[in-house]
Amino acid sequence: MDANLEPILQEGKLIRQVNALIVAHLRDNSLNQAASAVALATMTPLNTEAPPNRLLELVAKGLSVERDEVAKGTPASGLFAGAVAAGHASVPVPTNVIDFSETQDMKGSSKSFPKHESRHVSEHKNVARCARFSPDGRFIATGSTDTSIKLFEVLKIKQMMLADARDGPVRPVIRTFYDHSQPINDLDFHPQSPILISGAKDCTIKFFDYSKSVARRAYRVIQDTHNVRSVSFHPSGEFLLAGTDHPIPHLYDVNTFQCYLSANAQELNAKAAINQVRYSCTGGVYVTASKDGSIRIWDGATAQCVRPIIGAHGLNEATSACFTKDQRFVLSCGKDSTVKLWEVGTGRLVKQ
Repeated sequence: MDANLEPILQEGKLIRQVNALIVAHLRDNSLNQAASAVALATMTPLNTEAPPNRLLELVAKGLSVERDEVAKGTPASGLFAGAVAAGHASVPVPTNVIDFSETQDMKGSSKSFPKHESRHVSEHKNVARCARFSPDGRFIATGSTDTSIKLFEVLKIKQMMLADARDGPVRPVIRTFYDHSQPINDLDFHPQSPILISGAKDCTIKFFDYSKSVARRAYRVIQDTHNVRSVSFHPSGEFLLAGTDHPIPHLYDVNTFQCYLSANAQELNAKAAINQVRYSCTGGVYVTASKDGSIRIWDGATAQCVRPIIGAHGLNEATSACFTKDQRFVLSCGKDSTVKLWEVGTGRLVKQ
């Protein structure tokens, strides 16, 4: 990593921690409306956890250090540089946080990358179309046009890569599922349970329990009305989204399989299939990338489209979109051969 980038990333992380402490402080003092406003403005989870009075303790310590430095005749340093006298003190925002709008394009620059060695792990009988890590990083699942799903154990893949492995051949594939009749388009792991879901061209979403070594077929099936192009679990595991050939994402209750559609679907004038749908890390919002080149941001509670970015990739397909971890930005790519970064709050193109 660039040595100049490291302190910038650290300061960005610090700002997110400060925002979380502010939200927690307001919420713990029953200032719920203010906490909600700050959480929304800074894209901070409203249910963030922090020890009681932690923000007050940190501010008190910082002001104490500042007063000591002023008494010694030395200028205040760190985050408290430039703060006014105690009693009306404020912590200024660092001036060198990342501003993607000011970042210059690095065209033609060459970088040195570490050399990687390819090893054959396993193969499908046809094209592998999708792959997903489990939330704990222990497993990888792959789906193919040969209608099969393979589940790999990461530890066994690492063992297989060891040059001096002498325990005989290691088989990293621990499960293979056969239950779709047409190509598999997407996969996702349940956030807590040993469940893998798949969406396929046969208009089904299937649930596989990979804790059972003998299971080869799905134990539950959702029959959709369209080709299921993309699937995404809500972080709670209680709901899942399906992006299909239908222009509106399908929201399913995992327990009842009841399907919900957006109430303002008619106002959107959306007519193109959805290539990908992804929840944010908190589930408060989700994003869709469509074949008409548009990306749309939706409210996770009301299923209302709150930020349509029409023609995000011109007339070319938007093939994928996902949130950054702090939910402030959406990264999208499309068949116009571009990768774009969008600001969630304004819909502004930040970087291309």
